[in-house]
Amino acid sequence: MKRIGITGHRIIPPEGYPDIRAAIRAVLGRHEGSLEAFSSLAIGADQLFADIALECGATLTAVIPSDDYEDAFAPGELVSYRDYRRRASREVRLGFRHSTDEAYYAAGAYIADNCDRLLAVWDGGPSRGLGGTADIVHYARDLGKPVTVIWRDGMSRP
Repeated sequence: MKRIGITGHRIIPPEGYPDIRAAIRAVLGRHEGSLEAFSSLAIGADQLFADIALECGATLTAVIPSDDYEDAFAPGELVSYRDYRRRASREVRLGFRHSTDEAYYAAGAYIADNCDRLLAVWDGGPSRGLGGTADIVHYARDLGKPVTVIWRDGMSRP
């Protein structure tokens, strides 16, 4: 079974979604056989990846950083998070009591540790807090994991 994980920005400019969606679909579509997708199901890149992975027939593993992770979602975002969580074949709970930068870093590291390839919806900039996309990309590269960076040229993140 091929295992692919995601790290990426929560806020993606709307004009970037078509290109990012197509790039994720292209990567997932290249793999024959069974596929396991790892995501923390945050808004933005995580949920976009989960959606495409499920469409491609992958099994979804939800990596939940903390007991109070749902508190990090706005009410409107909570519905989609719970839907993806319900559709996951497996759930990994990391056991942090609270959603902290350390919990987010641990979730990203868990995904990097357990995947064969990491997709990064990343503008190439520094993280805006411990456990951000840049931190996880560097962590995965330090492990020697292949990392595929997906971003639309010329697009800026808010």
